[in-house]
Amino acid sequence: MFLATARGHPEQGGQSPSGAATGSEPGRQKCQRVHPAMNDKPDFLFVTCANGSEELLAEECARILGTPQGIVAGRGGVMVDENVEHAMRLNLHSRIAQRVLWPMVDGEYRHEDDLYELGRRINWSEWITPDETIRVDVTAQRSPLQSLNFAALRIKDAVCDIMREMAGARPSVDTRFPDLAISLHVDATHAWIAIDLSGEALFKRGWREQQGEAPLKETLASTLVYAAGWHGRPDDGGLLDPCCGAGTIAIEAAQIACNVAPGMTRRFAFERLRPFLDYARSWGEMQVEARDAIVKPAVPIWAGDVSFRMTDFATRNAERAGVAHAIEFKTADALQRPAPADRGTIVMNPPYGERIDAKGRGSAGAPGARAARTFTAARAAPAGADARPRGPGAEAFARDNPEAARRQERPAPLGGRESAVVDGGDGASAGEFFAQLASHWKRHYSGWTAWVLSPDMKLPSAMRLKESRRVPMWNGPIECRLFRFDMVKGSARADSSAAPRDNDSSQR
Repeated sequence: MFLATARGHPEQGGQSPSGAATGSEPGRQKCQRVHPAMNDKPDFLFVTCANGSEELLAEECARILGTPQGIVAGRGGVMVDENVEHAMRLNLHSRIAQRVLWPMVDGEYRHEDDLYELGRRINWSEWITPDETIRVDVTAQRSPLQSLNFAALRIKDAVCDIMREMAGARPSVDTRFPDLAISLHVDATHAWIAIDLSGEALFKRGWREQQGEAPLKETLASTLVYAAGWHGRPDDGGLLDPCCGAGTIAIEAAQIACNVAPGMTRRFAFERLRPFLDYARSWGEMQVEARDAIVKPAVPIWAGDVSFRMTDFATRNAERAGVAHAIEFKTADALQRPAPADRGTIVMNPPYGERIDAKGRGSAGAPGARAARTFTAARAAPAGADARPRGPGAEAFARDNPEAARRQERPAPLGGRESAVVDGGDGASAGEFFAQLASHWKRHYSGWTAWVLSPDMKLPSAMRLKESRRVPMWNGPIECRLFRFDMVKGSARADSSAAPRDNDSSQR
C-alpha cells in the first residue's frame, strides 16, 4: 500500500484541510499540539488502485489535476501532493482509483502498543466530535501481528482516549456507515494511519441498482479501456464489447467519451468531515463544472450479448448511468457478429469459468462434486429475471442462430460473475470457443485491435494468435493478463513459440 520510504516534505509549505500548517515557511502559525508529535504528518494523498494499474492511475491523476508534478506511482497506488482541491477532484473524476486516502501519520512498530501510540499522535478532534461515529479498517502485508482485529481495536482505543481527553467524551463505533473511516496499513515493520475520504469504494458509481449480480468492477473496466489506449477521441475509432454482460465496459467507455465524471451520482465521505465543511462552496462549484463539461460522443460504442436478458439488463444500466444514447446495444452471438466499422477497438472480459459461489459445491448443490466448467456465451441473469428470450427480434434471432438461442434459453445460475457460466458439459469448450472467435475476427475484423482480459496465460495458443502485448492485471484476487491482438486476414500466429514478456501497463 503506502511506500515505506514515503515521508512528508518539510521544505514544501502547504495547508492541510484541518488548518494545520506544514513546512518551515516563516510566518506560518502551527496549531497547538497536545502531543509532542501531533499533526507531524506526511503531506501527500494516497490514491489506491488495483495492482498492475498504478502507472495508468498516475497518468489519469496528471490529466485530472492538470500537471504531472507531485505525482508518484508506488505499489498499490499513487502519491499526490496534499491539497483539499486535489482530494475532492480526484474523488469526483478518477475512474481507476479505488479510494482516496489522507495519510495522518506513519512510523515503525513491533506490537499493538506501538500502533496505539501512533494513533495518539493525531488530533482526532479536528475531524470528528464525540457525537459522531468511527470505523477502523486494516490491511496488512507480511505483518507479524497475530490479530488484525486487535490492531484495529488499539487504533480505536487511541482515538477514543484522545477524544475523551480533549472533548470529555468518546465517539461510538459504526461498522457500516461511520462518520469517519480510518485506514490502518501495516507491513513487516511500518504502519500508516490515514483518513478515508471516499467512503464507499469508488467503483460504486451510484447507478447500479441490481443486487445479486457479481459484475466486472467499474474501476477495472475503465482500466481496460485506458490500457487499450482508447479515450473516445475521433482518431481512436469506435469501441466494441461483443460479450458485454451487464454492460460495464461499454458504460465506462461511454462515460469517457462523453466526459461524464464517474462520481457525479454518488456521495463521498469527505463531504461530512469537519475539515471539509468550509469547502462546501468550492465542492458545489466543482460539481457544476463537471456537469457543464459533459459532451456528445465523438465516436460510436457498440455492445451486446448473446442473451436477450443481459442485453436488456445492460441497456437499463446504461440508462441509469446517463449514457444509453452513446451505446448501440445489439443482441448477437460474438461468433457471428459482423464488424460494425472498418476499424475499431475490441475490449472484452470473456467468460473464463470462474464463478463466485460457495467453493466445493457443484451444480446439484452437493459438497465436493463441482460441475464441469465449460465456456458458453450465456450469462448469469440478474435476480428475478425471466429465463425466456424476449425483446424485439427474439424469434428472428432464434431462427437465424439456433445454437445461440439454445444456449441462452438454458437457465443461468444466479449470483455468478456477469460473464461466467457453469455448464453441464454440452457447450463448446473454452479452447473451441476462443479458436472460433479468433477465426471469426480474422475473417471479419481485419484492421481492428482486440484487447482480451483472461487469467489463462496460454490464451494466445488457444486462439492461435500471436499477441503483440500482454499487460499484467488483477481482477479482484484473480491474476490476469490483458492481451492485445492486432487482427489481420489469415493467421497472425508467429512461427516462434516464444511469447513476449509481460509489459508494464504504462508502455503504450
